[in-house]
Amino acid sequence: MTNMSTQAKVTIYSTPTCHFCHAAKDFFTANKVAFTDYNVATDLAKRQEMIQKSGQMGVPVIYVGDRMIVGFDEEQLRRLLGL
Repeated sequence: MTNMSTQAKVTIYSTPTCHFCHAAKDFFTANKVAFTDYNVATDLAKRQEMIQKSGQMGVPVIYVGDRMIVGFDEEQLRRLLGL
């Protein structure tokens, strides 16, 4: 199995009060997956970007490369990251 975590760019749109956002970031950290975190509670431009890309207001919105995952779906993340 190929470990894509070093290759795929991971981005998460999150808020500080979102339990699932924290779970996703803890998952990335535990699995040594580098990620970029955008706090859409304070970054209005990134909030608009997230809504435009995902069509919704819910967080987290996670991108692994160009694949979008809405919510924290550990099984799908493991598959996309090759974990």
